[in-house]
Amino acid sequence: MSTWFVYILHCGDGSLYTGISPDVEARLKAHHAGKGARYTRGRGPFELVYQEPAGTQAEATRRERAIKRLTRDKKQELILGGSEP
Repeated sequence: MSTWFVYILHCGDGSLYTGISPDVEARLKAHHAGKGARYTRGRGPFELVYQEPAGTQAEATRRERAIKRLTRDKKQELILGGSEP
């Protein structure tokens, strides 16, 4: 069983994208190649600004949803290592 990760990308247009993957580096390469999520297409370049281990895919999905519900300011706090929301 592989460990899944939740990650946040800073997109070239200034937006933040949150996703999950068992291999964040491979997923980042897919985003750069235009083969990642539909949201990221045309929004590069990307910078990986945050990642955390999440255990299973189900746990990663739950954490992704929780992060996506955060305000941009709360996401920035998380990225900068602030309090865990």
